[in-house]
Amino acid sequence: MSAARAKQLLHLVFGGEMESLSEVTFKDLDALDIVGIYPDYASAYAAWKAKAQMTVDNAHQRYFIVHMHKLLDPEND
Repeated sequence: MSAARAKQLLHLVFGGEMESLSEVTFKDLDALDIVGIYPDYASAYAAWKAKAQMTVDNAHQRYFIVHMHKLLDPEND
């Protein structure tokens, strides 16, 4: 990678309907909404916010941002 190119910090945005409001257990894993993979946190946050706002009327629907770069290279984070 050249010095001029920024390091990719990949982030995954996904969500789904939860079984309850008190824990993070998805009701149906086959119905998860994989929003996408983004090259930086700002892009992932924008996608997360848009999806969260679209489902604001469903308290059981939640979206998450996963810092994939931390999973791919945990020693250099």
